Amino acid sequence: MDDWDAAAATFDDEPDHGLRDPAVRRAWADLLLPLLPARPARIADLGCGTGSLSVLLAQAGHRVHAIDASPRMIEVARAKAGDLAIDVELADAADPPLDQGSVDVVLVRHLLWVFPDPEAVVARWVSSLKPGGRLVLVEGHWSTGAGIPVGVCRDLVARCLDDVETTLLPDPTLWGKEISDERYLVTGRVTGRVTGRVTGRVTGRVTGRL
Repeated sequence: MDDWDAAAATFDDEPDHGLRDPAVRRAWADLLLPLLPARPARIADLGCGTGSLSVLLAQAGHRVHAIDASPRMIEVARAKAGDLAIDVELADAADPPLDQGSVDVVLVRHLLWVFPDPEAVVARWVSSLKPGGRLVLVEGHWSTGAGIPVGVCRDLVARCLDDVETTLLPDPTLWGKEISDERYLVTGRVTGRVTGRVTGRVTGRVTGRL
């Protein structure tokens, strides 16, 4: 956790972290907001970091529970939240303080890959979703070898949820720069009939290795 605390002061310097560039901010809004239920939905932003996505969602009219285990990141997120409908909490995103069936959306960006048992973590996240709720994951498999390949992440989600869809995210506007690795979106929905297999589709084009 010390590493994340140390990174908090400069974390938002990355365009996709701080969302300071209006074009980058608009790209993330265009990606995420159409995936959400009618406002005000209750959204858990797990591993929220400095809270940029939480602010984006709250400004769109949603109620956000922003959770991160880094005290310094949480300090920045609280400052950003201001009077918006954001409950910022210092807690473990792998086992968040969320009641079963309590949120409409669980949103997680670039976090699942750090856990030693990602399948158990996904199951925990899914347990907090209401009927009809949606899991929204933004993940990647980077040139360093870190991360999760898209197929692996898709299969993890499909073990718990139906209507799994995967979209590759090569658009440099999202990241504020050209990318050469694999970054993607995986979504799944609680329907009450988990099939245990992938039923969704992959869209976009491959920019990294699978």
